[in-house]
Amino acid sequence: MKTIRIDQLMQDSGVVFGTSGTRGLVAQMSDELCLAYTSAFIAVLRHSFRFSRVALGIDLRPSSPKIAAACAAGIAQAGLDVDYCGALPTPALALYAQTQHIPAIMVTGSHIPFDRNGIKFYRPDGEISKADELAITAATVTLTDTPPLALPKINSAAIQQYQQRYLDFFPPNLLKDLHLGLYEHSSVARDVLRSLLEQLGARVTGIGRTDTFVPIDTEAVSEDDRRRGEEWSKQYGLDAIISTDGDADRPLLADEQGHWLRGDIVGLLTSQFLELQQLAVPVNCNTAIERCGVFPQVTRTRIGSPYVIAAMQDCDAAKGAIAGFEANGGYLLGSAIHRSGRMLAPLPTRDAVLPLLAVLSASRTVGKPISGLIAGLPRRFTGSDRIQNFSTVSSQQLLTSWKRDAGQLIQWLGPEYGQLLSIDDMDGLRLFFTNQEIVHVRASRNAPEIRCYCEAASVERAQQLTTRVLELIQRLNH
Repeated sequence: MKTIRIDQLMQDSGVVFGTSGTRGLVAQMSDELCLAYTSAFIAVLRHSFRFSRVALGIDLRPSSPKIAAACAAGIAQAGLDVDYCGALPTPALALYAQTQHIPAIMVTGSHIPFDRNGIKFYRPDGEISKADELAITAATVTLTDTPPLALPKINSAAIQQYQQRYLDFFPPNLLKDLHLGLYEHSSVARDVLRSLLEQLGARVTGIGRTDTFVPIDTEAVSEDDRRRGEEWSKQYGLDAIISTDGDADRPLLADEQGHWLRGDIVGLLTSQFLELQQLAVPVNCNTAIERCGVFPQVTRTRIGSPYVIAAMQDCDAAKGAIAGFEANGGYLLGSAIHRSGRMLAPLPTRDAVLPLLAVLSASRTVGKPISGLIAGLPRRFTGSDRIQNFSTVSSQQLLTSWKRDAGQLIQWLGPEYGQLLSIDDMDGLRLFFTNQEIVHVRASRNAPEIRCYCEAASVERAQQLTTRVLELIQRLNH
C-alpha cells in the first residue's frame, strides 16, 4: 500500500489541473498517477453523491486506452463498476452520465499536442467545479498495488443516446439537398457525425480521415487547414464543411466558400437560432455578441468552462433561456429549448454537435448560405494565434511587465493603432484602444503556450495585429 498526497504528486510529476481535469505529457502520466487522480476524484464525490459505477470513455489518441486502463483500476479499487463507453465524444459521455446519475471520466487531450493527454472528470450532475478541483488537489489517497484493469466490453448506449438527442429535436430532412464535407481527421465524432448528418438528409463527403492523431485547435486553425478548406469547397462543390476537435466538444465549421468560422461567431449564430435571452461567455469572445443587440443579458467571465457554468448558474431562469459558449465554439446549454413540439434538454458542458446543426438549420430557415448569416452581424472580426513551448513563468513575467507599463507594446504597434483606452486583467491582459481595436494576451492553462486574440473591423486587420503582437513576444523571449 502507498499513501499519496495529490498536491505533492502534481508538484513532482508536472501533471496539474487545467479546465475540468488534468493534463500533461504522456510520459508523465504513469499508471500510478492516473490511479491516484481517479481515487481522489471518487473520494471527493462520495461526500455528495451515492453511486455504484463510473462511466469511462476515451478519444482516439494512441495513449488513451492505456490511461483508461489505469483509471479503470482506480474505479475497481474503490469498489465500483466500470461502465466502459469506448471511444466517443466527450459531450456524449457527459450526457450519458448525467441521465444515469453517475460520475464519468473521459480520457482525452482535446486539442493539445500529440505528446500530451489528459483526464476530464464529471459529476453526476455535470462538470466538476473549481471547488471540486481544489478538494481533489488537497486530497490524500491510499493505493494498493493494483495493475491496470483490462477494459470491459463497450457499452454503446451513450453514443446512441447522444445521436438520438439531435434526431429527436431537429426535424427530419433538415439537411435535405445539402452537400456537406466532413473533415474527419482523427476526431472521435467522425463516424457519429456522418451517421447523424445522413439521417437528417445531407449528402456527406468524407475528407482527410487519418489513423494518425491530429491535434486540431479550433481557436488557432492552421494555414494548411485554411488552404484546404477553400480547396475542398471548390473541389467538391460543398455547402459547408463540418468538423470538430479531437474529443468533439468544440465545433469547426466552414461556409460554402471553405472559410472557417470563428468559434464565438458559431456560438453567436447558434444563440440567435435558439432565441436565448441570457448568455455567459468568456472575456476573449467577440464583442459582436453585445453589439448585435439580440441578447438582453450577456455576462463576461474568465476563460474556461467552469467559469462559464458558474455564471450560467447565477442567471435567473425566470428571465429566459440560458446558455454559454466559448471562443473555441464549445456550446453549453443551460435551459430546455422547445421548438415545434420538440424539446432539447439542457447539456451544460461543451458540445460541438448542437452548434453545427443549429447554424445549418438557421441557414435553411432564412434561405441564406452561411456566409449570408455572417454578413448580417456587426463587422467585428477576431484573429488569434499562439506560441507553443512558451513557459508559464515567461508568460506571467511578460504580462506583469505589460500590465505595469504597456508602453513597449504600444510603441511596437505604432501610432496607427490609436491610444490605449483601458486595460482588463480578468484573464491575462486585454487592452482596448481608441480606434476600437482590442489586443488580448494570456497564458494557456492547458499547455505551455501563450495565446493572442485581437479584434478589429476586418479579418485582415485582426490577423495583422495578432501577428504583430506575437512577433514582439518572440523578439522579447530571445
